[in-house]
Amino acid sequence: MNLFDRFSRVAKSNLNQLAKKLEDPEKVMNQAVEDMQGDLVKVRQSYAEVTATQRRIMKQKEQADALATDWYQRAQLALQKSNDTLAKEALTRRQQQLEQVAKLQEQLDAQTSSIDQLYNAMQALEAKIMEAKSKKDQMIARARTAASTAKVNDMLSGVGGSSGMEAFSRMEEKVEALEASAEVSAEMGNINALPGGDIEKEFRALEAGDAVDDELKKMKGLLGGSPSAPPSDPAVDDELEKLKRDAGM
Repeated sequence: MNLFDRFSRVAKSNLNQLAKKLEDPEKVMNQAVEDMQGDLVKVRQSYAEVTATQRRIMKQKEQADALATDWYQRAQLALQKSNDTLAKEALTRRQQQLEQVAKLQEQLDAQTSSIDQLYNAMQALEAKIMEAKSKKDQMIARARTAASTAKVNDMLSGVGGSSGMEAFSRMEEKVEALEASAEVSAEMGNINALPGGDIEKEFRALEAGDAVDDELKKMKGLLGGSPSAPPSDPAVDDELEKLKRDAGM
């Protein structure tokens, strides 16, 4: 392993350690959405409580209005009966109810303002949660893709310089050498199988043919090629013809 490979491995190791120390994006975003949903639940509970309180105050105001009306009618009745003292007492009670109505109205106004604020906050939080969920899915997908890509790159870089791949390369070279040797052997076999491929045999055949021709010429000279030779013998002529036939001439 050369110096560059060692440096690369050390750098990757440091990056992996740093990545492990960093927060998991998926867990962080899931937790953030859960926290926002928890806040939304609390806001909805507050909205429900304030709304219930408002309805209770409205009922109290309606009751105070009814009592004020009732005391006013009693004051009228007392005046009709010429009972000023009782009429004054009825009007006093009516005034107390009217003051209660005014206080309850103030509370209703305050409750209405709180309800409006809670409602707006609830709507804004719901919108943020929807946006956060959409971004969360995108960010999780990107984080997973990045993690997978980094893992694959690490695997590929590790395989590229491993002894396993070097062994495959060596075996490939050996197989190619064996294939080349087999091709050469096949070509040599084909050459030996051709007619006349054995040069030694061809030369021996030529030498044997020359010896036969020389012997034939010698015999011809002895039998009839010279003017001083004796007359031909029929038996010899017959033997010569037989030799010619046997020789294929």
